Amino acid sequence: MEWKFQTAEELAAAMRAGEVTSAELTDEAIARIERDDKAINAICVPDFDRARSAARAADQARAGGADRPLLGIPVTVKESYDIAGLPTTWGMPPHRNHLPSEDAVQVSRLKAAGAVVLGKTNVPLGLQDVQSFNDIYGTTNNPWDHGRTPGGSSGGSAAALAAGFGALSIGSDIAGSLRTPAHFCGVYAHKPTLGLAANRGMTPPPAPALPVDLDLAVVGPMARSARDLTLLLDVMAGPDPLTHGVAYDLRLPPARHQELRDFRVLVIEDHPLIATGSAVRAGVNRVADALTDGGARVERHSALLPDLREAAMLYMQLLASSSVIRFPIEAREQVQARVAEVSPAAETLDTARLRGTVLSHSDWLETNGHRELHRHGWRQLFTEFDIVVCPVTPTPAFPHDHHPDPLERRIDIDGVAYPYFDQLVWAGLATMPGLPATAVPTGRSPEGLPVGVQLIGPMFEDRTPLRLAELLEQKIGGFQAPK
Repeated sequence: MEWKFQTAEELAAAMRAGEVTSAELTDEAIARIERDDKAINAICVPDFDRARSAARAADQARAGGADRPLLGIPVTVKESYDIAGLPTTWGMPPHRNHLPSEDAVQVSRLKAAGAVVLGKTNVPLGLQDVQSFNDIYGTTNNPWDHGRTPGGSSGGSAAALAAGFGALSIGSDIAGSLRTPAHFCGVYAHKPTLGLAANRGMTPPPAPALPVDLDLAVVGPMARSARDLTLLLDVMAGPDPLTHGVAYDLRLPPARHQELRDFRVLVIEDHPLIATGSAVRAGVNRVADALTDGGARVERHSALLPDLREAAMLYMQLLASSSVIRFPIEAREQVQARVAEVSPAAETLDTARLRGTVLSHSDWLETNGHRELHRHGWRQLFTEFDIVVCPVTPTPAFPHDHHPDPLERRIDIDGVAYPYFDQLVWAGLATMPGLPATAVPTGRSPEGLPVGVQLIGPMFEDRTPLRLAELLEQKIGGFQAPK
């Protein structure tokens, strides 16, 4: 039997039953990577010798009666996570030889749960793109169409899962970096509630790996099934022991409902600032139809939904503010000069990004105050609804676009060109207020490309969108292997 596209849950059951060993699974995965990854380039830093050793140790532990959550499961890790002895570069050539001396906290949790780490997956330069290419490791291709991107910045992880290179992966998300690659590659991903999972060691080089509370950014799981997302989130969830103590016990509340018919769902398919492509719209409506057919209460409008235009503007300002921390002084001065030329009356996503790059501390606090009003609005919404279903991004995977100036790139939505970074508004809908969001596949576009949606849930109620993802997988199907 070939184990290529089995879920982690299925692999664990097979190992418990004695049908296969971790060593066999690991050897098969490595052979597959060596054969198939030349065309995809998902695994940028292999770690095969240590993987084989870890697999043998897992088999010995199982023979001795151990049964940890991920015992013997082959997995991959996004390049931006520190793994002792392997380079962490974030795709930045000056740091190609940066070798951390200890594992990121999430890598430590994977290993403690018994996972076998096959290697690291490719990312864009500085993790700041909707694609995954850089001058160190080259370009990662979408397994469904090698002329298209798998997304970014966790694109290597999504491509690895879609190609059968390991059953699970871990990534990160500030601008859809978990959800967009999942949507583009037809797999699952979960952006946890802000602060739910510790991020130490997911740190840009050469900065030290310190326990910091990030704004907007989270780390999270990727998989080929909804149940596997929950399995991996349970391993990842919890604060950093350096700041909260190793005995800290995190208990997320259970899902609000267990049956499809009990869910109250708000479906949104239109955004005031960008069009929704027909293929993505069809995916949203497939989910809406499945929910209705399953007896869920489905609404298309609610006066409780926070203003989408204002939410996008706030998100772009906060995102830009956090992304310029490492800008050299001369670059900041150039941006300030550009901002000075912008009319105070101009209100576009572009101007929001520009203004965000030069926010003073007091300006940031004012912007954050507006965010708190939106969080309050979401709390009110979730008294009437359990989930919001909406696009992850307006289109399926788009062709590679390596124009050196991202501001000159355009995203084609059914024949109309939009500024490249405007496609982030849907990802920002959950990111700005820090809400959990699960990306689920919903089928394919007329061109045969994967299409997905995101299920946004209440803060710290991550199990609610994860449970709905499981139910939708049963209702409309889930991951399909690329041909």
